[in-house]
Amino acid sequence: MKPIIVIPSRLASTRLPGKPLADIHGRAMILHVLDRAREAEIGPVAVACADAEIADAVTAAGGQAVLTDPSLPSGSDRVQAALAVLDPQGVHDVVVNLQGDLPTIPAVQLRAVLTPLADPAIDIATLVAPIEDPEEAAAPSVVKAACAFDRGRAVSPALYFSRAAIPAGEGPLWHHIGVYAYRRPSLARFVALPESPLERREKLEQLRALEAGMRIACARVDHAPFGVDTPADLARARHVLERR
Repeated sequence: MKPIIVIPSRLASTRLPGKPLADIHGRAMILHVLDRAREAEIGPVAVACADAEIADAVTAAGGQAVLTDPSLPSGSDRVQAALAVLDPQGVHDVVVNLQGDLPTIPAVQLRAVLTPLADPAIDIATLVAPIEDPEEAAAPSVVKAACAFDRGRAVSPALYFSRAAIPAGEGPLWHHIGVYAYRRPSLARFVALPESPLERREKLEQLRALEAGMRIACARVDHAPFGVDTPADLARARHVLERR
């Protein structure tokens, strides 16, 4: 595999306006995400920007930025558009889509997301972590994956994703972490698909892939990194990163 990491980023945010440029110890949050991606050392890193202000911040810090159409509907579309500029020859056969609001994600988790792609039948790889807290299990903001890791396996097929606590019955629940590793043809196919009924119902775009018959597999990690969506999350990120 020859991966590339692309971080989609845009300023529009209802709960935390200007989120990618939010200050964390004198640097924009997007630059901390860029640092985490570089620390993984799995391939080159670029930011797919919807706004010139983000691109300016990234390039001023020595990073690579690609301006994309701000009207693109999702981060996945933004990643695909940036790839056309970054790698038109298709040298990189795997692309990691890293959300721009995960400034504390460990490098080991970014490396782990590639593990399921050792199976050539898998189209898309992603991450899950065990849910320990009943409040986390009940929260619609926490996406759950229906998967199983029996006999100590580190990788499991994803059968469904939901905002509800699935599956029912006794046993662990899995928190889905929104980091994806796509095979290049799989990403191209995914963004070309129309919105699917279950995607519309759950507001989870990965269901579009499952409904189209694409295969997603999950790698298990110890804990879920938190995304920065609110001022409280931003304060937490500042606290965590001051210790680095």
